[in-house]
Amino acid sequence: MTPVGSAHSVRAADTLTRDALAVLQPGFTGTTAPDWLLRRLDEGLAAVGLFGRNITDPAQLAALTGQLRGAREDVLVAIDEEGGDVTRLEVRGGSSFPGNHALGAVDDTALTRGVARELGRRLADCGVNLNWAPSADVNSNPANPVIGVRSFGADPRLVARHTAAYVEGLQSAGVAACTKHFPGHGDTAVDSHHDLPRIAADLPTLQGRELVPFRAAVAAGTRAVMSAHILLPALDGDRPATLSPAALHGLLRAPADEGGLGFDGLIVTDGMEMQAISATFGIERGSVLAIAAGADAICVGGGVADEDTVLRLRDALVRAVRDGELPEKRLADAAARVRALARWTRSAGAGEGAAPAPGIGLTAARRALRVTTGGRPYEPLTGPAHVAAFTPLANIAVGDDTPWGVGAELARLVPGTETAAYSAESAARAGTRALIDGLLTAAGGRRVVAVVRDVHRHPWMADALDALLTARPDTAVVEMGVPQAPPRGALHIATHGAARVCGQAAAETLTGRTPGHGT
Repeated sequence: MTPVGSAHSVRAADTLTRDALAVLQPGFTGTTAPDWLLRRLDEGLAAVGLFGRNITDPAQLAALTGQLRGAREDVLVAIDEEGGDVTRLEVRGGSSFPGNHALGAVDDTALTRGVARELGRRLADCGVNLNWAPSADVNSNPANPVIGVRSFGADPRLVARHTAAYVEGLQSAGVAACTKHFPGHGDTAVDSHHDLPRIAADLPTLQGRELVPFRAAVAAGTRAVMSAHILLPALDGDRPATLSPAALHGLLRAPADEGGLGFDGLIVTDGMEMQAISATFGIERGSVLAIAAGADAICVGGGVADEDTVLRLRDALVRAVRDGELPEKRLADAAARVRALARWTRSAGAGEGAAPAPGIGLTAARRALRVTTGGRPYEPLTGPAHVAAFTPLANIAVGDDTPWGVGAELARLVPGTETAAYSAESAARAGTRALIDGLLTAAGGRRVVAVVRDVHRHPWMADALDALLTARPDTAVVEMGVPQAPPRGALHIATHGAARVCGQAAAETLTGRTPGHGT
C-alpha cells in the first residue's frame, strides 16, 4: 500500500531537482553533445555554455545546437563571444569584429549597434541565443590585466552609450545580451581568474563611475547581467559581488528610488571555477551562496566541464534547500527566471529579418585606427618585412588559441613577410641587447614592423622597443592593446584591439593600400 503523501513527496523532490539543474550553465568537451548532457537536459537542465573547444565552423555549431534542441527545445545556448580579442566563433582564425575598445575609439553608437546586430545575427544563425556580452566595465585602471581592450573606454558616459547600443543591436537579432561584469571590473589590478580582486572605491565613486554603464544597459533592456568575482568593501566587506546579497539583491535588484538599478532580468555568475571563488569558497559552497544572494544562473564550464561537476552542484543546491540554508522559493524563483529568458529567446525570433552586414567588422576596424607619423613622411612597405611580435602572456579570458598580430595579414599583401615572436622569457634569458641583436640579424635588410600589446604594462616590452627604435628608427610600430604609452616609431598605428580585422586594417595602412585615419 502506498503511504499517504508519498506521491506528493516524489513530485516535490523532482521539482526541486529540476530547479537545481535549471539554474546551471555548464560546459562540456567535444564538438558534439555527450550523452550525459543530453540526459541532464531531459531531466531539467535548461542551459549549456559553449567555448572555443566546442566549435570548428558555423555548420558544425548549427548541428551541435540542433542536437541540444533535440533533447530540450527551449534550451538556452550561451557563449562568450565579445568579438575582438575574446572570440569563440572564430577562436582559431581571429574575429571578424573589432572589440569594444575599437568601437569606443570610433564613438559612433550606430556603428556599435550595427556590429552587435551582425554578430548577433551570426550567433542566431548557428542556434546560439544567449551571449555573455557586452563588457560594460569602465577601464579606469590602465594596469588592469584582464579587461583592457574589452572595455569601450575610460569615460563612464562613453562606455554607457556604447553598452546600451551593443545591447540593443545584439537583442534586435534575437540573442539575449548578458552585460558584465557587475558592478564593474575596470578598476582592478588583479585578474579574478587567478585571485580575488579588491576595489577600494567608495559608494559615490561606484555610483558615478562603475554603475553608470550598467544603468544604461538596464534602461536599454538587457535580458541578463553577469556578476563579477570582486570584493567591494563599500558594498560588502566579506563576500565578493557574486556571493553578496548587498550587491545583487540590494543594489542590482533594488528599485531606483532606493539607489538600486531596478533590474528584473536574469543574473548570471561569472565562471565559478575561477580562483576568486573556487580557491576561497569552493564551487559547491559558492554556488549555494550565489543563488542565496540573488543570482539566478551558475556559469561553470570554462575550466571544469564534466558530468560530475553538474551533479555535485545540483546536489549541493538540493541539500542546501533541505537543510534550510537556501530558501526553496529563492531557488524556484531563479529557475523561473531562466525559463522566462528561454521563452523570450523563442519569441524574439532568433534574428529573423536581420539583414546581413558582412563587411561591417572590417569597416569598424579601419575607422578605429589612429595613425601617427614620426615627423617625416612614411614610405609604405613594398617588399617583404620582418614582423617582430612582442608577445605578452595571454590572460585566460582571451586564451592562447586565437592568433593575433599583423604578420598573417601583411604576408597576404606582401608575400615573403615573416614573423618572429619575442617574449618576456626570451628577453630575460638573452637580455634586451642580445634579443634586439638577434632580431636585427633575422631582419637583415628588410623593414621592421614591431607589434606590441599594452606596452605600458610590460617594462621588458618597452625596453625592447626602445632598443629597437634606437637601432632602426625606420621601424613601424603597431600597438594592438590599450594605447596608453606615447606613440613612437616612424609610423605608429593604434588598432585598439587584436582582432583579425584589426590586423588587416593595420596591414592595409602599412602598405598604403587604404588611407589611414590620422591624428
